[in-house]
Formats: sequence, structure tokens, C-alpha cells
Amino acid sequence: MRLIIGLGNPGGKYARTRHNIGFMAVDRIAADHGFAPWRSKFQGQVTEGRLGSEKVVLLKPETYMNNSGQSVGEAMRFYKLAAGDLTVFHDEIDLAPGKLRLKTGGGHAGHNGLRSLHAHVGPDYDRVRMGVGHPGRKEAVPGYVLHDFPKADEDWLDDMLRGVSDGAPKLAQGDGPGFQNAVAQRLSPARSGTGTAPAQPPARRAPGAAPKPGAGAARPTGDTTTPKPEREPKPEPEDQRSPLQKLADRFR
Repeated sequence: MRLIIGLGNPGGKYARTRHNIGFMAVDRIAADHGFAPWRSKFQGQVTEGRLGSEKVVLLKPETYMNNSGQSVGEAMRFYKLAAGDLTVFHDEIDLAPGKLRLKTGGGHAGHNGLRSLHAHVGPDYDRVRMGVGHPGRKEAVPGYVLHDFPKADEDWLDDMLRGVSDGAPKLAQGDGPGFQNAVAQRLSPARSGTGTAPAQPPARRAPGAAPKPGAGAARPTGDTTTPKPEREPKPEPEDQRSPLQKLADRFR
């Protein structure tokens, strides 16, 4: 069984904020893959279902971000799971908007939700880092992540969430590259084409200028037979006379 966590803050006030992209991810997975209705448990909202052949529990802690580990730890004890059975979706300011990376273990990089998870379950869990960008100044980070996504971000955000849902069965089976490929297909869909370059229009020429051969000049309409090649002139015979003989011949 796999426990998949989406980090965020409860309540409508935070529903569309950057900090809640983890909630958005598990909401999309649950909706697209026919999970049971959400219910209150483990100090959060939980639902169960299947992703491919894997039984999966989705959890959204309602302890607020800074205490997310309390909810996650309670769920892990109930299901008798280890940190290796846990995957966490969270916002990542160190990745550009629309970028996604997987990571196993490591530090919390100052993320308060991950800091709480470290305290309750240790660091050895899988993370799905969902890029939201950085405001540029450290002191601006709290306000930035608690601000709603701007309208300009809606397209890539929807594409990323669709990709997460598409790849969720791969993620549950431990196929990280397959999951990332599904997300990439949504964010950068392949362009269809014939693979041939479009025809180029003929180059324009100055008025009165003669057309260049092969550059769009009209073909002749009269006799098109190929003319016979001219015969090469025969070379002059080589003068075999000695210099003295040539001099004598000049005075004859």
C-alpha cells in the first residue's frame, strides 16, 4: 500500500495559493481515478482507491502546514507503514513555475511542512517537488507562497496537475521516470508535422534583370532537342626542326 500526501493549509482562504499545490495534486488524482469520497480522519481529509494495481491512501493534513507531520505520523502508525511507503507532494520555490522534480530523502530546505514531517517520520520519504518560482527576496517568501496563483499561471498549473494525474499509477508503482514523462507530455506536448520544410517562394528580381538559371525562369516552349557538341580542334603537329635548321629556313 502507498500513502500519498498533499501538503497545504485548510479552508477556502488558502485553496488557490501556491502553498496549496500539494492539496491540488491529490484532489486531481482522487477525482480522475474514481477514489471514494473524502472523509475526516488522522487530523485531515482521507480517501482510498487504486492506482493501477496498487492500493493507495490519499491524505490532506488539516493541521495547517507547520504541523503536517502530526497528521501524517498518525496515518502511518495506523496503516503500519514505513517512511519508504510515503510520497509527499509539496510546493517548491527553488524550481521555476511548471517544473517538477522527484527526490528521495534529504533536508527540508526551510519548508515548514517538510520540517514537521522530518520531526515525526524522519527524512527518508519520497517527495514530488512542484515548482512555483521564487519572489527574488528571502523576506518576501511567506507572502509569496500564501498568495493565490495569478491568472497568467493557470494554463501551466492545469497542465501540471493533469500530468500528475496521468502519471499517478506510475508513481504508485515506483516508476519515477514514467511518472515524470507523463507530466512532461502535458507540459510540453509533441507537435505533429510532416517533417518536410515548406516550399520557398521564388526570389524577387529587379525589373529588367535576366532570370537566374533554375531560379524560377520560364522553360522554353520550342525545340527542346539537345544540340550536338562541337568537335574539339586538332592540335598543331609538333615542330621537330633544330634551332639551326629553323634559322636556315627563315632565309630561304
